Amino acid sequence: MGVALLFPGQGSQAVGMGKALYEAHPELHALFSVAEEITGQPLRQLMFEGPAEALQRTSITQPALYLHGYAVAQVRAFEPAAVAGHSLGEFTALAVAGVFSFEEGLALVKVRAEGMQAACDAQPSTMAAVVGLADEVVERLCQETPEGLVVPANYNCPGQLVVSGEVTAVEALMAKAKATGAKLVKRLAVNGAFHSPLMEPARQKLATAIERTAFHPPRYPIYPNVTGTAETDPARLKALLIQQLTAPVRWTQTLQAMAADGIDTFYELGPGNVLTGLVKRTLPGATTANYDS
Repeated sequence: MGVALLFPGQGSQAVGMGKALYEAHPELHALFSVAEEITGQPLRQLMFEGPAEALQRTSITQPALYLHGYAVAQVRAFEPAAVAGHSLGEFTALAVAGVFSFEEGLALVKVRAEGMQAACDAQPSTMAAVVGLADEVVERLCQETPEGLVVPANYNCPGQLVVSGEVTAVEALMAKAKATGAKLVKRLAVNGAFHSPLMEPARQKLATAIERTAFHPPRYPIYPNVTGTAETDPARLKALLIQQLTAPVRWTQTLQAMAADGIDTFYELGPGNVLTGLVKRTLPGATTANYDS
C-alpha cells in the first residue's frame, strides 16, 4: 500500500507558520530569501509574526502556503506513491513532484494570487459551506437559485460541499439549504468566489503564465482538482491547471480515487490539519499524519 502527500490551500494559514521549520533548518534560509525576492513581500515577517489581517490577504496567503508546504517536503524527503493539493496546494504538489521548479511555481502562484485578489476587489462575492446534505441536493439548490450566480466550488468530503458566487445568490442558497435540512450552513471568511466563473479574469491571466511555463513528467502521479484522478502527462497536467480556478475542487473524489488506487496513508505537509480531517471523514480507515516542520 502507498503513501500520498497532501498540500493545503487557503484557510490553513496562521501566524507563526513556518517559524519552527525555519529555525530548525538553516539550509532552508536561502529558499525563503528566494521566495521573498520573487514575490516582493516580507514573507518571513508576515508568516512568523503577522499581523493576521495581512496574512489573510490572498496575495500573501497563497505564496506563504506554497513556500511552507514545499519547504516541509524538502526536509522530510518522503518518497510517496502520489501527491495532491487542495486548490492552491495543487501548485505545491506539482513543484514537489518536479513538474516545474520551486521558482517557476512561485511565479505562477504570484500571478494567481494577485489575479484572484483583483477579481475579489472588483466584484462583491463570497463562499459558504453546507454540511449535512448530499452533494446532488446542493447541486440542485445551486441550479434553482435565481438570485444570481452560485455554483459548487469545493467537494471537501461526503456531506460537506462549499458553494461560491455572488453575495445575494450565496445568501439565498444558505437559506434554502437550512430549510432543506442542512446540519450547518456557514459563510466563509473570504472576500471572493473562488472556483467559480467569477474568477475568469484571474484564470485568463494565469493561463497566459502557465502556457509560458515548461511542464515536465512528474516523479509521482498527481491527482488534479479538476478530475480527481491520477495524471502523469505534462500536457494534461497543464491543461487541467489552467481550468482549475473556475472549476470545482473535487477533493472527495480525489481521496476516493487514491484509496481505490491502493493508497492507505496520507501525510499533510504545511500548516494546520484541515486536509487530515477531510481524509478521516472520507476514508475512516486511513492512516494520517500532518507535518508543519
